[in-house]
Amino acid sequence: MFTMPRSPSPSPIDLRGASGIARTRFGRLPDGRDVDLFTLEAGGLVARISTFGAAVQELRLPDGANVVLGYPSLDDYVEDRAYMGAIVGRYANRIAGARFELDGVEHRLDANEAGNCLHGGRGGFDKRLWRVARTHAGDGAVSLMLRYESADGEEGFPGALAVGATYTIGPGTELRVDYRAMARKPTVVNLTSHVYWQLAGGGSVDGHVLTLAASRYLPVRADMIPTGEIAPVAGTPLDFTAPRAIAEGYDHHFVLDETRPAARLEDPVSGRALEVETTEPGIQVYTGNHLAGAYRPRDGIALEPQHCPDSPNHPEFPSTVVRPGRVFASATWYRLSQRQ
Repeated sequence: MFTMPRSPSPSPIDLRGASGIARTRFGRLPDGRDVDLFTLEAGGLVARISTFGAAVQELRLPDGANVVLGYPSLDDYVEDRAYMGAIVGRYANRIAGARFELDGVEHRLDANEAGNCLHGGRGGFDKRLWRVARTHAGDGAVSLMLRYESADGEEGFPGALAVGATYTIGPGTELRVDYRAMARKPTVVNLTSHVYWQLAGGGSVDGHVLTLAASRYLPVRADMIPTGEIAPVAGTPLDFTAPRAIAEGYDHHFVLDETRPAARLEDPVSGRALEVETTEPGIQVYTGNHLAGAYRPRDGIALEPQHCPDSPNHPEFPSTVVRPGRVFASATWYRLSQRQ
């Protein structure tokens, strides 16, 4: 049965005995609600995750290097327009014209980028306060489950939606993210993590080497909306089927092949590497082309497992429709290593 959490504020969580998990106050939102920062430690990794936007603020390796971009204060996240480290939704990526039709009914969304809806609109999941549902420690791993209840009509999307995102680190140097969602009315759902990776610990990702298990990609119009074609990467600058150094900006959706891992990112200088596995059918590669303020363009790369952008308007793409009684579920594994 579908159930919605009733409290919009973080609930008390007893962390006594939960080794490897700590909770601190991160700040207070303009409306007076408190935001917490959870520190998870296992397998040599230390992750810090905010209840605002369910964002990964920091991820440190056993050598002490932080390999993700993040901000030091809550105010930075409130003002941020780069989806820094957050869970994005209700629909990750773009929906053309900020509208779609479902079961014969047209739904108008928040048009927050060139007349299109990007990452759920201005009030997407990255700008919401998530509720702590559960913490767990055991078997060499620790986990934090965050929940958010999205109201019917929020940013124009139909149907109340209960969303859960569970972060697990360990055993070993692995970060796993599990997503679940249940809807009260038919709706569309596309969730992903917008962590920006920086394996060198600072500077540009130019020179990082990327490999993708993707022999096809989605060509796009000038406004970054897919044309509907699914094209081969062979002979194009988007061919990452063999290791290729990043030397320019990217913001492209790749259709994943059956082979795994879905992606591998390496920093040749430090010897650090990241492998991404996912249950999702595609991955958006974005090199932070519009980062500003504390960071410069291409200071980080987002590897965003997800369904195709604008799927609600492209019946030829895999469906993102979620109906009552069905559970949306997906998982992504980020495995880190370092050359000795």
